[in-house]
Amino acid sequence: MDYKVEELRKNIDVTRSWEKLEYTGWQDENLSWKNDCYIGDWSQMVEYRVTGPDALKFFSDFAVNNFEKFAIRQAKHIIFCNNDGKVIGDGILIRFAEDDFEFQSGGLVWSWIEYNCRKGKYDVSTSKNDNKFKYQVSGPKSLYLMEKVTGKNLRDIKFMHLGRAQINDVNVDLLRQGMAGEIGFEIQGPREKGEEIYNTVFEKGLEYSIKRIGSRTAMVNHMEACFPTVVHDYLPAVTEESEEDYWNTYNIKDHTGQGFLERFLKVKGSFEADNISAWYRSPIELGWESRINFNHDFYGCKALKKEASNPKRKIVTLIWNLEDVLDVYTSLFNDDIPYDFMDFPRQQWYCNFADKVIYGDKVIGISTNRCFSYYFRKMISHCSIDLDYSKLGTEVNIVWGDPGSRQKTIRATVAQSPFKSDNRRVDLSSLPDKIL
Repeated sequence: MDYKVEELRKNIDVTRSWEKLEYTGWQDENLSWKNDCYIGDWSQMVEYRVTGPDALKFFSDFAVNNFEKFAIRQAKHIIFCNNDGKVIGDGILIRFAEDDFEFQSGGLVWSWIEYNCRKGKYDVSTSKNDNKFKYQVSGPKSLYLMEKVTGKNLRDIKFMHLGRAQINDVNVDLLRQGMAGEIGFEIQGPREKGEEIYNTVFEKGLEYSIKRIGSRTAMVNHMEACFPTVVHDYLPAVTEESEEDYWNTYNIKDHTGQGFLERFLKVKGSFEADNISAWYRSPIELGWESRINFNHDFYGCKALKKEASNPKRKIVTLIWNLEDVLDVYTSLFNDDIPYDFMDFPRQQWYCNFADKVIYGDKVIGISTNRCFSYYFRKMISHCSIDLDYSKLGTEVNIVWGDPGSRQKTIRATVAQSPFKSDNRRVDLSSLPDKIL
């Protein structure tokens, strides 16, 4: 399938937000999950239900994960790859009963599931739903807030498992996760009760200095806690010949003439290549190698086995040089032709903003999801980098600026990923009864 690289830089748009850009200001919101807690709305995530005798077999055939241990009301971060071992998309899979699963995610992955369920003639029923609100409450005070809101002890909820509770007599599920790298719960319940539940949690959360998190800041926690995200950090790998029938089936044009799949294939930044596959990533490159299990044969298994035996790249954090970053902003005031603008705290473009990373004249990696962390007071980004240059403290260069515009070489230093400490799996029973 011949998808033209030049199409990737067309039709770029600013993120179509389901929430406001900011509430109390992006600085304030960026501190919330370190000091207190926040509430964020992820209700736009698709719910795709797969039920029936072959449901688990389907996911085992197409996801890289291990399904030998998968309890009722447990959740897994699952990953789908194309035949070359490059990620099509990822999301959360929840097991509600022996043969009842719900996949929750953004992007296009639900269509990949639907296509292969039908093509493989699995004995399952499928449905794409929009029935639930999904509110994330995360941060060091989130446990205390959620115990107050629900009126019950929540310390027995294991990480990536669902607890049950009531808020205002409304039955809700509490998925213990933590996209900010902190203790977190995602409240899920009937969409018609969403506004009522959101307002209740927020009002009771004022005692705990809760903040509402807007879309300008939401992805900063993905960067700090190392949660690479489709489009922002990698393009879904759907244009290869092996996926041509899927492409032709689901790339339906809208009123603007843009196809459903094409809307996820957009890029900006200095990185250039002759083939769209250069913007694809494997689970290994994204730091998800622990999710891969070769105890079963899955789509893309052969390619990933080969890569796992001799990996070429890994994910790290890059800390951008302050002097060089400031020069980019100074150019807006002093230079006739300034450098491309660096939005604060991150770009709001709905695309894969990818910059090439060089050592001397050699391209050694790709930087994505650049953002300013107000907590750490640093400009940072994800980077899929060659292993030879992945040692902490290695100094590299990032090229800032789209091809054809004025470009700036920015010094950067390799740092750990995730950048902030990972506190998601804290033993809740070990925490004090009240905030000290």
